[in-house]
Amino acid sequence: MMDTQKKIAIIGAGNLGVAIAKGMVANDMVQPKNIYLTRRHLEKLDSLKPEGFQITSDNKKAVEGCEYIILCVQPKQLPAVLKEIEPALDAESHIFISTITGISISTIEEHLDITLPIVRAMPNTAIAISESMTCMCASNASEDQLKEVQQIFKALGETLIIDENLMKAATVLAASGIAFFLRYIRAATQGGIQLGFHAEEAQKIAMQTARGAASLLVEEHNHPETEIDKVTTPQGCTIAGLNEMEHQGLSSALIKGILTSFEKINTITK
Repeated sequence: MMDTQKKIAIIGAGNLGVAIAKGMVANDMVQPKNIYLTRRHLEKLDSLKPEGFQITSDNKKAVEGCEYIILCVQPKQLPAVLKEIEPALDAESHIFISTITGISISTIEEHLDITLPIVRAMPNTAIAISESMTCMCASNASEDQLKEVQQIFKALGETLIIDENLMKAATVLAASGIAFFLRYIRAATQGGIQLGFHAEEAQKIAMQTARGAASLLVEEHNHPETEIDKVTTPQGCTIAGLNEMEHQGLSSALIKGILTSFEKINTITK
């Protein structure tokens, strides 16, 4: 279990960084006074001051007093940030956690003259409600260090340790995947409107049905087809709808979309 007295610096506290900070506090992992949030425009963090978080624009100062350093900056900002904080880094006491999309561990290491434990984590936007799917990999980190970092993200959803060569695929399946599922819910809502529901009614039905479908798989540990078989009956309306969706290429379109996203991410990240 993570030491609740350890201090954490979140460098680049935008939506993701703030969500991580709030999630840790909400789950009693650490007190706000032990979390340093950095950002260039501090006025955007003013609402967090009454909660007890340490707010600063000085990245180096934040790092000096913390054990965990969570990098939430934009990829283009990384070289300058690492140059700024490196004088304060200590290989014996610091652990890097990078949430920067598309930036490999080796890329981070290229900008450092010391060797640090580095954990790369890829959450998705559901982290804001503690329902993220976060995939992780590590370099130079002990098993205990990786478990400690994993505890942070377990408080914010589900986690999975994977090989780094699968991180791009994880980005597509989990991070981009949020948008794919939301598009289905939008389409289902439009279908519901055509059937006669008001927009807000159709969306409520679609949202809860999607939640229920996912929850069935989580709770029952079944294959999707097992749950589908429970809904379909001979000559019924469900199988008729499913077959028409397949005739129109539903599964094929989803798979092609995922593969196209993967091809794209390979051209814009390293």
